[in-house]
Order: sequence, then structure tokens, then C-alpha cells
Amino acid sequence: MELSDLERQRLEKLERLRAKGWDPYPHRAERTHTAAQALAAYEAEGEGVEVVVAGRLRSIRVMGKASFAHIEDESGKIQLLLRVNDLGEEVYGAFKRDFDLGDFVEAKGTLMRTRTGEITVRVDRLRMLAKALTPLPWGKEQKVGDKVVRYSALTDVEERYRQRYADLAVHPEVREVFRIRARTIAALRRFLDERGFLEVETPVLQPIYGGAAARPFITHHNQLDQDLYLRISFELYLKRLLVGGYERVYELGKDFRNEGVSFKHNPEFTMLEFYAAYFDYRALMDFVEEMIATVAQEVLGTTTITYQGHTIDLSPPWRRLSLREAIIEASGIDYTQHPTAEDLAKALRAIGQEPEPGTSWGKLIDNELLGDLVEPNLIQPTFLYDYPREISPLAKAKPDDPTHVERFELFIGGMEVGNAFTELNDPLDQEQRFLEMGRLYAAEDEEAHPMDEDYIRAMMYGMPPNGGVGLGIDRLVMLFTDRPSIREVILFPHMRPRER
Repeated sequence: MELSDLERQRLEKLERLRAKGWDPYPHRAERTHTAAQALAAYEAEGEGVEVVVAGRLRSIRVMGKASFAHIEDESGKIQLLLRVNDLGEEVYGAFKRDFDLGDFVEAKGTLMRTRTGEITVRVDRLRMLAKALTPLPWGKEQKVGDKVVRYSALTDVEERYRQRYADLAVHPEVREVFRIRARTIAALRRFLDERGFLEVETPVLQPIYGGAAARPFITHHNQLDQDLYLRISFELYLKRLLVGGYERVYELGKDFRNEGVSFKHNPEFTMLEFYAAYFDYRALMDFVEEMIATVAQEVLGTTTITYQGHTIDLSPPWRRLSLREAIIEASGIDYTQHPTAEDLAKALRAIGQEPEPGTSWGKLIDNELLGDLVEPNLIQPTFLYDYPREISPLAKAKPDDPTHVERFELFIGGMEVGNAFTELNDPLDQEQRFLEMGRLYAAEDEEAHPMDEDYIRAMMYGMPPNGGVGLGIDRLVMLFTDRPSIREVILFPHMRPRER
């Protein structure tokens, strides 16, 4: 690896420390208090409490025979007072010459308060824990009133995602995003566990992908000489478990879809799917709005959030509107009056849309009408329900209208957050739906839903009536943290290769 001038200077300092007999990367640390615990100990016990703290050097102010520094750990910052009389000439000299911002250090000493009122560790022993050879891109901090304003030196968005470790190290607010993400996932689990759901794990590598219309990633098992697919959904395996006798199951994990990247799409993403026997899609609407409002209150302390300038109220009840009504409201087009793809495409062109030639009737509704004209305007939580049968191969038909199925999608902040069905449990109907999907999609269309004979076999044993929901965790966290891109809430998002 080619080193910069600053990295070479730091490497020289590392070698000087080793020449003195210091180990710049010791095996063990001896920390007794985090920064926050040390501050609390002073408030509780006063001066003289002995502590060992550790963290990154965030500031250094050398003042002759005494110096001040701040170290930062995950709990916050604490000031160090380093004096030649306490440390000795050799250690104090090494600190001044060979310690840099970003180094991890360990400091033992007693707590005191300086004349300026800051709680401080008066250090009598100092150790290097990890020498940082590359300077972190910290910007300047300025106190404005009661707030600290940071001027970041790491401003290139692509570079922040590529070097998430540096992004996290210099941006406390980014670390908070992922704390909120973790708390959101924990709260969702807790909500479901408390209501009798069993968390399970289903295969990531699948011989037949299914549960959604999406292009899969393909891999190969060498010993079995078998092509396998990274799952695009948990659905078909979770519903097999209902056949097996479980009544409420869920899985929270990764799906993989070989699709484009956008502000709301990443090839690898996190989903929550849950299925409940004896629920239908109406019961699921009540359940989902209660779940998200409860989780928001637990994680954020409120059911009112701000997302991209919009104030959004997550408290139930939420708006409910049929898909047909929503599309008529947004476009003036009643798709039931345009029963063929050619006729519907003509109606779309009449209002200024330009659908791709050959697009199926279902995709014209899903992409052109719903995706382009309706979805961006659904800011407050909204359930759109009753979808055309053609674009919902796993949902039960409405008893009074076999051309539509009992399905809803949840939209918040102008994007889809969840999808749910009254699940199809008639094996003969399900087999026919798979066959229809095969005819509707071109042979080379990798988004076609393949026939899954084992799933049909499972249904033949009897599947209880049930409802199921898929909820996008990444998008929910975007809403909770007011982040405009899915890559802001995924620790290590997929990136294009660097240009050489």
C-alpha cells in the first residue's frame, strides 16, 4: 500500500515508540470506567476517585510541562491532564512527540475539576493502545448556544459509504442512526414475541426462488452440481410452517434482489415478514398500524416524526383507500375500463406518460400508475388495498370480485414500506396462479414467478386461512431517522467499483 506523507510521518513515530520498548498495539487494555462512568463517579464521589479510561485522542493542547487532551469512547468525551511531574520525562516527551489525534490511548489517574470547571483525569500512567497511521478526516467543531456544530471534512457522500468506518468515527450523528436502527429491530421483535409469534430462520440458498416478482442472484453448489438462488423473499418457507402446525411465525433477515440501485433500493436489504393463522388483510391493517406506532413511541419517544420536511403522524388510525380509487384520484384513469395492455398504454400516453412498448397490463398499473403517479404523494401513512389479481399471485381473490385480490401496500413518506395479503391457501388455485404467471411473463423475463411444486405439495396437506406482511426495515429506519437514502441506514451498502 502506498503511504501518504502524513502516514509515513506517523509510521516513523510508531517505530520510535517500538525503539523505546513500547508496544503500540498491546494485547490487553485495563479500562475500569467509560468516559460517562468516570464523569458520573466524580459527581457521586467527588475528587480523588481513581479511574482507568481509554479511547481515541480527539484533541491535544501542549503547554510546556503540562498538556491537556480529550479522549472519546462510545459514551462520550473526558479531559486528561498530563504533567511531566506525574508521568516522567520519557513518557511525557513521547506523548508530545509521538502521539497523534486518532490514536487509542489508556490513561490511569484520579478525577479532579479544573479551574474552568471541567471534570478531568489527572494522569499518572499513559499507554498507547493502538497507533492510528492514517489521520481521520475530522472537521472543526464550534459551540453555537447550547449546541455543537460540526463542519465535517468527510463531505464526499460516496466516500462516506465506502469508508463507513471513518464516517462513523468522525460523525456521532451517523453512529446514532445505527443505534436507532438496532433499537427499532429489537422493538419489532419484542412486539411480535409478546403477541405469540415465533421467530424462525429459513434458507438463504434456495433451489427455487419465490415469494416476489424479482430477478434473483444465482450461485452454484459445486459438489451437488446444482444452481441455487439467494432468496428474494421468506414467504413460501414461512407459510410451509403454518402447514406444520405453527400459527404465528416471523423472520427478520436479509433478502437479495439482482436489481437496480436507487435511493430506496439496495441489492441486499433487510425485511421483516410475519404470518398469522386466522388473520385476513383487514386484521393485518389494524395490527401493522398498532405495531409501527408502538415501535416509534418506544424508540423515538413519539409517534410524530419529521421526514424530508414533512411532519408525519404515525398514531392510528391510518388512511385506507382502494388502489383503484387512488389511481383515479391521481390520474383520472380507471384501469378496470382498460382491460388490455394496449388500451391501458394508450390511456397513459394520453396523460403524458411514456410506457415502454410491450409492458404487461399489470406492470403498467404497478409501475406507471401506482409507482409514478400515486406513491410519491402518499406522505401520511396510507393503506392502499384491493389489487388486480394479475400482479398478486399469492393473494386470495375477493369473494365479490375475482379480478381483484385481498392485498394492501403501506405507504409512508412517499414510498412503499410494507406489503400484505390475505394469503391464498387453496393449492389448486395456487397452482393455476403459478401457471398464469408463467404465461404472462416472457420466457426470458427473470422476474417471472417460478412454479414451486414442493410449496404446492405442502399446501395439499392443508394450510389454515392466514394473512402475511412484509415490512421493509431499511425504509422504516429511513423514516425514523429522516434519512433520504437507503444507503444512509445500511452500514455497508453496495457500491460501484472505484474508477481507476
